[in-house]
Amino acid sequence: MTPPPPPGPESPGPELLGPMLARLRQARGRSQQLLAAELCAASGVPTLSRHEVSRWERQLRVPGAFWLGWLAVVLAVPAKLLADAAGRSRRARRRPPPAGRARPRAGGTPVRRPPRHPTRTGRRRDRPNPPT
Repeated sequence: MTPPPPPGPESPGPELLGPMLARLRQARGRSQQLLAAELCAASGVPTLSRHEVSRWERQLRVPGAFWLGWLAVVLAVPAKLLADAAGRSRRARRRPPPAGRARPRAGGTPVRRPPRHPTRTGRRRDRPNPPT
């Protein structure tokens, strides 16, 4: 029995949006900067940078419906493909952390540590107190 082939550029699969965008962009021979420039030209919004494209690909942000529509146009893929992947990415971001990380104490209250320097208030000594 042979495993199924990996999803192609236009075939839907369980892929998250970030890796999908990177794969689609690279398959078309575009850099992040060129993709950002094409999105700006197509949408009429001049402020999208390659840094935002990078954030999308690294899953730090998930683009909204506006940019998903323009990504579908520029990358020549069905909008539903990107919308489904964006939904999977949003759901993946909402998952609870793995067991053993950031768990509260048995009583349900998180552990509060005392400040390292209780005498430090953040105020500079040479400045007078503000008027009251």
